[in-house]
Amino acid sequence: MSVSDSAALPLNAAARALPPQVVVLALALLLGLQPITTDLYLPALPLLKAGLDAPMERVQMTMAALLLAFGAGQLMMGPLSDRFGRRPALLGGLALHAAGAAGAALAGDIVVFIALRAVQGVGLAASVVCARAMVRDLFEPHQGATVMSQGLSGLGVIAFASPTLGGLLAAWGGWRSSMAALSLCSAAILVFVLLKLPETAPRRDPQATAPGPLLRRLAEIAAHPGFRAWALLVASTYAGLYVLLAGTSFVYIGTLGMSPAQYGVTLATCSLSYIAGTFHCRRLLPSHGLTGAARVGGYFTLAGGLAMLALGLGDVRSVPLVIGAQWLYSWGHGFHQPCGQVGAVAPFPRAAGTASALAGFILAVVAFGMGLWLGRALDGSLAMLGWGLAVPAVVTATIAWTLVRRHGDARP
Repeated sequence: MSVSDSAALPLNAAARALPPQVVVLALALLLGLQPITTDLYLPALPLLKAGLDAPMERVQMTMAALLLAFGAGQLMMGPLSDRFGRRPALLGGLALHAAGAAGAALAGDIVVFIALRAVQGVGLAASVVCARAMVRDLFEPHQGATVMSQGLSGLGVIAFASPTLGGLLAAWGGWRSSMAALSLCSAAILVFVLLKLPETAPRRDPQATAPGPLLRRLAEIAAHPGFRAWALLVASTYAGLYVLLAGTSFVYIGTLGMSPAQYGVTLATCSLSYIAGTFHCRRLLPSHGLTGAARVGGYFTLAGGLAMLALGLGDVRSVPLVIGAQWLYSWGHGFHQPCGQVGAVAPFPRAAGTASALAGFILAVVAFGMGLWLGRALDGSLAMLGWGLAVPAVVTATIAWTLVRRHGDARP
């Protein structure tokens, strides 16, 4: 039977009885672990560089290695969740993430720190893959997009709090306190899963991890035009977000003169714009559908990227204008993330974990490439930030207006 067979599958009794608010909270926490993992330590990056006496390329590798391991880990965790269930994969991944963060808090060398960030990436993969697959387990695509948008609004609240808390932690206890706090967060989410979240996979596939069937399944998913459209949309919009996450601390703090705490608050306001974008997206879904909402989001994304490029080329060092450009891009991101994550797995109810994993792997490879570029190009200038945001913005809008429009509603 094709992995894209869209026939309804029966759920176990515990999953059927799962209250919607618990599903939304679970999505917010499991998906929110990603911005906690990336955003919490961003205000401390200059302190990390100084504390471990590390060159800029190595500092950028702390993010790039995390995301590369996150992508590769998804190719492992997705099939494992289809084979053994979402719950075992979640518990194991969250435990690995907590251990990696605790070890990173004690690291005395940048290479060790990078390696432990990679460990965190593998654990994070289980959290994100299983969260996206759970939505497909429990809901049909359009209902799932609404639920995913609600969960991502919760993620936005977490993303809002993370850099603010990170700035305060950096000012109080340096970069090590950020890693210690991250370990406690993942341990708390593990306890939530253990106590509140039942198994949602309607069935387990004993062939999910067998090399031959797995490669055939990955090839079938990759060949689906709808999957490619949505996966590329998510990867391209995240490429711009990666530039904002990994590059803005050096611009805002080094060039615009902010303190780490002020930068944390500034980054948090962009999370509010992202939350607003998810609410706007949710209002348009009933009338515009997934593809229509993605097209609308493209206008905000493109406006943000081009505005940042204009400021950079003109060397306009106006904090309100720079933040405004970032707000526009974040608003568009609030459209593309929920629509793209649901759209990529929608045709594959029997292999939601594997489809989610492949989409996540594509995203992580793109983000890793951006990290390598940043490590060489990052000079603290607004021009670098402008080009780094404008190119992904143009690509994202183009995909939303072409590939997604043509193939976003494709069914097997």
